This record gives sequence, structure tokens and C-alpha cells, in this order.
Amino acid sequence: MTTDPAATDVLLRRSHHGDRAALDALLAANLDWVCKRVHDRLGPLLRAKGETQDYVQDVVVDVLRSGPRFVTADQAQFRALLCRIVENVLSDRWHGLHAQRRAVTRERPLPSDTVLGLDAPSAGTTRPGEAAARAEDAEWIHLAMELLPAADREILWLREWTGQTFPAIATGLGITEDAARMRYQRALPRLAERLELLRAGRLAEALAAADRA
Repeated sequence: MTTDPAATDVLLRRSHHGDRAALDALLAANLDWVCKRVHDRLGPLLRAKGETQDYVQDVVVDVLRSGPRFVTADQAQFRALLCRIVENVLSDRWHGLHAQRRAVTRERPLPSDTVLGLDAPSAGTTRPGEAAARAEDAEWIHLAMELLPAADREILWLREWTGQTFPAIATGLGITEDAARMRYQRALPRLAERLELLRAGRLAEALAAADRA
């Protein structure tokens, strides 16, 4: 089942504002496609971890309910981004970073109207208040993180969201402290690039850059 571009945009906006019927409509139109794509790409790993189709469906639902709030007028790009986020949730869980992801979700109480539009350049926050602007900036960063390779996400989660020192990160990852610092320094400009593309409304380019990585 597919929906026209305008319907995808409208359903996403309604869903982000708590409309359960809109969420159900998004799931009806996209759940099977996304789950099949994830299984096509991660099938061996899913089987190795004993993950079932029902589990992947639960992850999709959870991402739509509590993941980055974004809208795009293009259903194909919506599906591509949703697939990537779901795959990242599974990958981070396998790498022991699931708790960090959940902690970030709990720590980011967003204003109800904070929804990122990915089909046009961002003009910055239109809501008054420094706290609201910070919340929106953080949401852009969280979404840009989803377009990074697993190793980049890992080092950034550990350094920026858990506050670990480089010696502690190096010990946990089984690498040298210099290697940990180098990995972090390499991840930062890639994060900045993805962030710039997203805020410029260039989602297709951001997704292509993520695929190349």
C-alpha cells in the first residue's frame, strides 16, 4: 500500500501531535514495506540474535512514536529514513548502546510543535524562547546522528551523551586512547555535514552520503 506525497506529510504531522488514527494509517501504508526492507538488509544478523518479525515491527512502531519527529513530503524518502533509523536502533542494541538511546529519548522533553521539516531549508526556530530553540537544535543533531556509520554514532554517544572520558572509551572499545580521540575527531565533521544537509532541506543528499559511508 502506498500513499500520495501530500498524505505522507499530513499523516506525519498529525501523528507527531498525538493523532492515533494518523499513526495507524502510516503503519498500514508503510510497516510491511519497512520490515521487509530491514529483513532483506539485516536478515542474517536478525536470525543470529533470535529477533522475530514481531520484534522488528515493535521497533518500527516505537520509532514512529518516540523517535525523531520529522516530516517529508516524499514517501520514498520517509521510508528510506525510517528504515535507517530502525536499522540503527537494532545495531545500537547489538552493540550495547540501546540504554544510551533510550536515555537520550527520555532526556529530551520537546515542545509539542517541534517537528522537523525535511523537504525545505530550515529557517531556524520560529518559536520564542531560548529553551525551545535549544530543543529544536538538539532534535536536528539527533536526526543527523541517524545518518552516520555505526562507529561514528558509537563514539559520539559515548563521548557526548554518556560523558565518558577518552581513557574510559578506549578501555570499553578495546582501542588506544589516541585511536579513540582520532575516531571522535573524524566523526565530528561527518556529523556537521549531515546536519548541514538536513537543515538545508537536502534529505536525498544526506541519505546518499549515509549510504556511501
